[in-house]
Parts: sequence; structure tokens; C-alpha cells
Amino acid sequence: MLSKMLRWVGWMGVVGMGSLAAPVQAVGACPALLDHAFVSLQDGKPMPLCQYAGKVILVVNTASYCGFTSQYDGLEKLYARLKDRGLVVLGFPSNDFGEQEPGSDKEIADFCRLTYGVQFPMVGKTVVKGSQANPFYRQLAEITGSTPKWNFHKYLINRDASKVVAFTSLTTPNDRDLLTQIEAFLNARQP
Repeated sequence: MLSKMLRWVGWMGVVGMGSLAAPVQAVGACPALLDHAFVSLQDGKPMPLCQYAGKVILVVNTASYCGFTSQYDGLEKLYARLKDRGLVVLGFPSNDFGEQEPGSDKEIADFCRLTYGVQFPMVGKTVVKGSQANPFYRQLAEITGSTPKWNFHKYLINRDASKVVAFTSLTTPNDRDLLTQIEAFLNARQP
């Protein structure tokens, strides 16, 4: 949405100058994959994903009452260790698997903060599977050919959002393959 507005404004600027030049995309414009907005779990404010353009993003569907819930600890440690280098962990609480996230957004936020000290950004509870999945998750599944089969499925997005790699719920935050891919994305030169 934001990138569409920037392109429109860019086009109006070109047209307004009487030029026949093609519209240009603004520097730092939002990649199409990140052109989505959610509500922040922590404060209820709008949370456009475009704000993470240029970062390496680890997207994780989460749940408070799951056998994998302890991964919150590793995700928070990973985020704390690598955020200054450009890694963002984004949590997407979902009640899609085994009804293991039944609480309200406030209850989820309190649980994450009080139990695991979660500081990484999280969106309000959302749907991540099937035809009712939010558009961002539908896009991630389409790009990777991998849909979440359970809680704590992971998608890793490179800095310009041109590459996405999927990891199953069994992949822990300290998994060697995940860490290797994160390092590769963090160290890659932007086009």
C-alpha cells in the first residue's frame, strides 16, 4: 500500500513537471512482499512491514501453549544478538494449530514479555494457514511452496525481499542451517 502511494506520488511529480519520463520508484521504496500492515501486539498501533525494508527478517508463527513455545527464548536471544547487524524477528501469533493460542492480544503480549522477555516485534493474533491466511502469509507460502504445518514455522527473508527460505517448526533458533542462512543474508551485498 505504501509503495503504491510512493509510486503514485512519484508519477504525479513527473507529470506535474510536464515531463514524459516514466515514473521512478522512490529510493528506499517498499518491496512488494513487505507491502502489508498489521497491528502491533505490544501497543496496538499500526505496524507496516515496509519499516523493515533493508533488514533480514525471520517471520515465525507463534503460540503460547505449544511444545515448541520454548523457542521464544532462542528467538529473543537471536534477535538480541543480531538486531544491530540488521536481523528482525517478527512474531505472528496464531490459533490455527491445535488451538494453542487462545488468548487475547493483551494476554499473548503479557505471556511473551513476562515468560520469555520477548522484545522482538509481534503482530496481533492472525491466521497463517489455509484460504483464510493473511495475505502476507499467503505470499510467503506461494514464494517458497511451503505452508506452516504447525506453530513456529519460519520464513527467512533477505534484505531486499527478493529471496525467502522456509524452515519447519523443528528448526530451532540455534539450528546450524538457519544460522548459516541468516549470516549469508546479513553479509550479502545489496543490489
